[in-house]
Amino acid sequence: MNKKHKEPTYTHFDREMNHFFVLTGGPGTGKTSLIEVLKQHGFQTVPEDARRIIQEQVAMKGDGLPWANKMHYANLMFEAALKSYAVQKSNGSTEPVFFDRGHLDSICYMKMEQLPLSKQVLEQARKYPYNKCVFILPPWKEIYITDAERKQSWEEVLFTHEQMKETYAEFNYTVIELPKTSLKNRLRFVMDFLNL
Repeated sequence: MNKKHKEPTYTHFDREMNHFFVLTGGPGTGKTSLIEVLKQHGFQTVPEDARRIIQEQVAMKGDGLPWANKMHYANLMFEAALKSYAVQKSNGSTEPVFFDRGHLDSICYMKMEQLPLSKQVLEQARKYPYNKCVFILPPWKEIYITDAERKQSWEEVLFTHEQMKETYAEFNYTVIELPKTSLKNRLRFVMDFLNL
């Protein structure tokens, strides 16, 4: 008699599992707001690098910008994400860490822009894994706004969302979509999911 195969469950936080959690999604989905609330609740958080990189490149008149040199911009984002990962790894803590985007977001950007993906980049992405549960915030038209660093159209936001899900799935991550609800409820969703 064959025993039915049981799929692994990720509906709790286990310190023996990877404690690095990614929050991802397209621009303007409420990611950064959720990261800030997690920080206020005492969790270790890592801000995204894209906006900082854009501001730095503009200030120094560099070309590492999504509307100038896309490859340079993508490499800056990827390197910054790996550096953030290494910093968190070096502190030796087993408490949950929440990242506002991960290095796979940079790979997704490269794919979307049809930029070359080197073997080294792919190897590094697999060498530095996150928890297999990745939280994605879906496009939410009612809260989406553009600004000096965020210039995507609504259609591009929708496309980015689908590409993010596809990229994380390709690297064998389970993508968990957060509901379009209040910040308080989104926080509760993450806490309940990880049993924190």
